[in-house]
Parts: sequence; structure tokens; C-alpha cells
Amino acid sequence: QVQLVESGGGLVQAGGSLRLSCAASGRTFSWFVMGWFRQAPGKEREFVAAISRSGGNTPYADSVKGRFTISRDNAKNTVYLQMNSLKPEDTAVYYCAAREDVTVVRGDGYYDYWGQGTQVTVSS
Repeated sequence: QVQLVESGGGLVQAGGSLRLSCAASGRTFSWFVMGWFRQAPGKEREFVAAISRSGGNTPYADSVKGRFTISRDNAKNTVYLQMNSLKPEDTAVYYCAAREDVTVVRGDGYYDYWGQGTQVTVSS
């Protein structure tokens, strides 16, 4: 089992920045591909970004490319999502997820463990 705990969400004005963190425990963190997903009210959960076990492969959703950066610190068992130039349409609950496999994928059905989510609200 892997436990994931997100933090760093909050209320920010459009154009601002937030940094989300996801702390993992229970298993060897470096074995897992990590992903960030989000779900806005009335919408399906969508892929935001993912990162390979070594950190060398980091795909992004087109909607956040160039504004968000995913990174990980395997020594601290933590994955981060730096969010810059935030827009009102980025408002959502953001979830951290872990996939026990070497392949980096975008589909949420391929992730094995999920955090409880953290709310991000961007005001216009």
C-alpha cells in the first residue's frame, strides 16, 4: 500500500502561482511513476502531468504546458507541481496518483493509488 497526501492548494488570483506537494509513504517511492490529475465541478477527472521514476520523462496536458512543472525528490518521497500563470479555468481539486510500473501514462485508470485531493481556486 502507498499513502499519498497532497498539500499546497488554496485561493489565488489569476496570474498567480501555487506549488502543490504530494508526500508518499508505505512503499519505495522511486518504484512509482507519479501523476497529477484534476477534477473541476461537473467535469470528469483529467490528466495534468506525470513524471517517470527517474524524473527524465514528464508529459503534460496541452492546457498546462509551459505553465506547470512537475518534479520529484525521491530522497524526500515527494512529488511537486509548480503552477504558474494560473487561470480561472485551472480551478479544480488536484489529485496526486502513483502507478507501480515503469511506463509513464496519462490514463487515470492505470494509476494504482490516489491521494485525497487539494482544492485550487483561481479568481479572475
